[in-house]
Amino acid sequence: MNEIPQAETQPSGTTVSERLKSLDAYRGLIMITLAFGGFGLASTAGLQIEINPESQFWKTIQNQCTHAQWTGCRCWDMIQPSFMFMVGVSLAYSYAKRRKMGHSYVRMLSHACRRSIVLVFLGVFLSSNGGRSINWTFANVLCQIGLGYCFLFLFWRRSLRTQAIAAAVLLIGTWLVYVLYPGTGIDVQAGAPDVGVAADWAQEHLPDVGKAWHKNANLGHAVDLWLLNQFPQTETFVFNRGGYPTINFIPSIATMLFGLMCGELLRLDRTGKQKIKVLLIAGICALAAGQLLHLAGICPIVKRIWTPSWAIFSTGWCCLILAILYGIVDVLKFHRWTFPLAVVGSNSIVMYCMSHQLKPWVGTTLRMYMGRDIFQILGESWEPLARSTIIGLAFWLICYWLYRRKMFLRV
Repeated sequence: MNEIPQAETQPSGTTVSERLKSLDAYRGLIMITLAFGGFGLASTAGLQIEINPESQFWKTIQNQCTHAQWTGCRCWDMIQPSFMFMVGVSLAYSYAKRRKMGHSYVRMLSHACRRSIVLVFLGVFLSSNGGRSINWTFANVLCQIGLGYCFLFLFWRRSLRTQAIAAAVLLIGTWLVYVLYPGTGIDVQAGAPDVGVAADWAQEHLPDVGKAWHKNANLGHAVDLWLLNQFPQTETFVFNRGGYPTINFIPSIATMLFGLMCGELLRLDRTGKQKIKVLLIAGICALAAGQLLHLAGICPIVKRIWTPSWAIFSTGWCCLILAILYGIVDVLKFHRWTFPLAVVGSNSIVMYCMSHQLKPWVGTTLRMYMGRDIFQILGESWEPLARSTIIGLAFWLICYWLYRRKMFLRV
């Protein structure tokens, strides 16, 4: 996930030979957004709304900096699909580089398998740290990438047609097993408190959602009831509070495959304008297709269970973001501004781990040495923004120190 891609040099007409700096920028942008906690904008917006309840600006900020409760898409929802998509783009470059270095296919497959295992166990470790026992959960982004990474590798260097068919099979298959699952869904009026679905929440978020896609009453939840209770747990698994199931990794492979296709496109010896055009068209078509499936009632856009329509819709946004960054950074060569992003992107695993484990400790330490009011330098109503930004900068400085010393942690 954090490997810096470098395109291999091939004969003219096959691939380009420049570093894909736009991918570094994309990775760093997402990592900074995550590590800085969205700059505390969601909590800051809540405080500003208390001061001015009629502020549509802050209501919009608060809405976009939090996850959608069930259906729909907000800016904050795009973090995980961006990770998945970038894994595919990066794989197209990293294994091409390994191939140029003389690595055999078996050696590269072995590396992919090891990476999968490490990512899964790292995800479990981060979810368990601070707990009383191991938290055997596989819904976080590292576990999801790890569970699908080997499968993704198997489609590297396959034809575009093969990759597209594989993605279609994964998405259509996911849709079929969900809609054919003989579940009764949730009574929208009564809710289902036994699986964490309150009546008022169900009435607000589930009226127009088919029973196959109800929170904690779908196939994914049924699989987890069996799967997760096979592991030693201090308490029997009953439900995931956010409604995230383990089998999300299956349609997520399609998201990574779409990224792989885009990575292979960017390696082709075509003009930058041609590549940008393809990415823009693909992005717009994916957005339209995902929205159409949602509005037609065929498949709702639900990030938490990675519905096929979500996989398609979110990929549309990823293609547009990559097209814009590629145009600015790699085509126009306007890339000096990306340095702060590259610092983080070069050690994304380090930044990810710090952001998940060290925020409370860093916050307490900063207040101890710099004063209890350090996070109120802009006023009490801006404390969340100041806190998230200052702690995030502390993490960035650590990554910068590692960057200057060419120390990079890779999985």
